[in-house]
Amino acid sequence: MFGKKQTVAEQLVEVLVQAGVRRVYGIVGDSLNAFTDAIRRNDELEWVHVHNEEAAAFAASAEAQLTGRLAVCAGSCGPGNTHLIQGVFDAHRMGAPVLAIASHIASTEIGTGFFQETDPKRLFEQASHWTEMISGPRQMPRLARMAIQQAVGRRGAAVLVIPGDVMAEDTVEDTGTAHYATGGVLGAPPAEVIAELADRINRAEKVAIFGGIGCAQARDEVLQLAEVLNAPVGHTLRGKESLQYDNPYDVGMSGLLGYGACYDACHEADLLLMLGTDFPYRQFLPQRNTVQVDIDPARVGRRTALELGVVGDVGATIRALLPELRRKDRKFLDRMLHKHVEKLDHVVNAYTTGIEDMTPMHPEFVAAMLDEAADDDAVFTADTGMCSSWAARYVTMNGRRRLVGSWVHGSMANALPHAIGAQMLDRRRQVIAMAGDGGLAMLLGELLTVRTHRLPLKVVVFNNSSLAMVRLEMMVSGDPAFETDHDHVDFAAIARAIGFHAVRVGKPDELREALRSVLDHDGPALLDVVTDPVALEMPPHVTKEEMAGFALSVGRTVLSGGVGQMVHVARANIRNIPH
Repeated sequence: MFGKKQTVAEQLVEVLVQAGVRRVYGIVGDSLNAFTDAIRRNDELEWVHVHNEEAAAFAASAEAQLTGRLAVCAGSCGPGNTHLIQGVFDAHRMGAPVLAIASHIASTEIGTGFFQETDPKRLFEQASHWTEMISGPRQMPRLARMAIQQAVGRRGAAVLVIPGDVMAEDTVEDTGTAHYATGGVLGAPPAEVIAELADRINRAEKVAIFGGIGCAQARDEVLQLAEVLNAPVGHTLRGKESLQYDNPYDVGMSGLLGYGACYDACHEADLLLMLGTDFPYRQFLPQRNTVQVDIDPARVGRRTALELGVVGDVGATIRALLPELRRKDRKFLDRMLHKHVEKLDHVVNAYTTGIEDMTPMHPEFVAAMLDEAADDDAVFTADTGMCSSWAARYVTMNGRRRLVGSWVHGSMANALPHAIGAQMLDRRRQVIAMAGDGGLAMLLGELLTVRTHRLPLKVVVFNNSSLAMVRLEMMVSGDPAFETDHDHVDFAAIARAIGFHAVRVGKPDELREALRSVLDHDGPALLDVVTDPVALEMPPHVTKEEMAGFALSVGRTVLSGGVGQMVHVARANIRNIPH
């Protein structure tokens, strides 16, 4: 606590501490000097130095996602803000309550084209629910508390812009105290809507459930609904944490990263119940016979045609609905469960059995071994791209494990800074970054952050020397791969030079021991695994157009002299090609 006379920066620190904030991620800079000095003199708030402001925002995003509480990052004026915005965008689109402190040039110079001048308010507007600038001390602490309420109440990013000279001015208003309303709206829809929904469900012979992040606090209710309806339950990637484990109705995941019979269940049902999901890929939805339940009316009906749109909390809606439903038989459920097993045997298990002597290693094999070796309460973070596929398919949820990624914004390079935020939150918990070599290279300097803070974080690099997801997208579009492959890099050597315990492995029979060496190390550790660059991730449903594009790409590659390359692709993926 500071004395009676405070600067704006000191008052802001006091407001953050009152709101339960324990750390601020960022890089120091002259326009932030008053703020960072106030943190230095406060015993309850920690400054977490990173090596790129983008990583600061990603780390705050992960902390907020894991706790549901406010997390804070900061960037200095100009370039500090423009670096920061990438991670702020990620936090906002993931619904993570993050407050970004964006410092500004001196207030007397705003609008003059001064050194490092940007317009932070305009810059961050698309990346936040709320962005405002403090122009003078009289706006504090009110605007700071408004920013916090916007972040925690609306679940997303809020940005507080403060010129550096204003931060150093003396306060005018007392700090006082405040209470922030953080709970979601938990109401059910009106009785007439429940009656109509029940009638539609009772008239349908075959019902399927497709759940997302909105089911996170309603797992028990979703399983009760599935039990009454004998309905197969599929999930989105964001629904995996809450709906995959210990679920006798589970039929996998839909989408580009999906697996199992979820797609079939959704399309063969007489009625599809979309619960708490804003799943963006329209081509994987039946576009008919669909009811959507979501707490946000803006999301209802924007991905698919609907028979009925219901605005309400998923758990409360199901609780009101259950007494009105008639029990259904198991025929549809049992057929989908059998189909799910068949597809898992073909797609998910294809690369994880009988390949102990195959090199280069299949990344799926690596992911399966990592899943087996990791702690039961581990936090996994996954880079956007193929690592997201392997995490989606091979990391097993159990109610205690967590999985964090840039699932909506789709940014590369997120796994390592997300893991930093997770590990800062709890140094005793195992945190594993599933990093692609392309993503890791983008924010390679954050390995220095891990070392600086002596974080016991584990990095597993899927090192295929390729932007493999982009390669696959090119091939599906009918184009040969172009500029997706890059130089072979020994990330283990780089990590050792920084001060990590690091192991590089290229043979399957060496993997298990290498994993144990890295996971059991008491401190920062990195496993660099050389994987096959042409291992393909196949979604559970492939259109004729996509297969035609793939065939065209093969033809163009062969005509350009890449016969050997396509033979390798075929040999690497023959068990995973859809029949």
